[in-house]
Amino acid sequence: MAACDVAIASEGSNFSLSEVKLGLIPAVISPYVIAAMGSRAARRYFLTGERFSAEEALRLGLVHELVPGDHLLRAADRVIAALLEGGPRAHAEAKRLVFDVAGKSIEPAVIDETTRRIAALRASPEGRETASPPSSRSASRTG
Repeated sequence: MAACDVAIASEGSNFSLSEVKLGLIPAVISPYVIAAMGSRAARRYFLTGERFSAEEALRLGLVHELVPGDHLLRAADRVIAALLEGGPRAHAEAKRLVFDVAGKSIEPAVIDETTRRIAALRASPEGRETASPPSSRSASRTG
């Protein structure tokens, strides 16, 4: 869940970072979990291995949304539809932007870099394609 760009959980689901109960540590997933829920919550759940509810996962930022179990696929379809409205390069660059900008102060170097990035994408074939109707864009990506 922590490594997902969008995480949806069904109400009533439970989570656990139980590696310590097996004599292990959640090393490989730790950067993602800590980025999602913060170091303080990660310390608790890394150390205790206790189960926590979907509501707690939402409160901690591990998931973005809770839905009734019978609405999980509908919620996923809604997110997928929204994703399909964007361009693949724009998605990749947006993800890179979050990683590169998160935690940095707003200063001239950051402003210059973000300005450069949007200008480059606006001039790209994908960026210029936005002038086309949405149905043309999705058809050009799939066919």
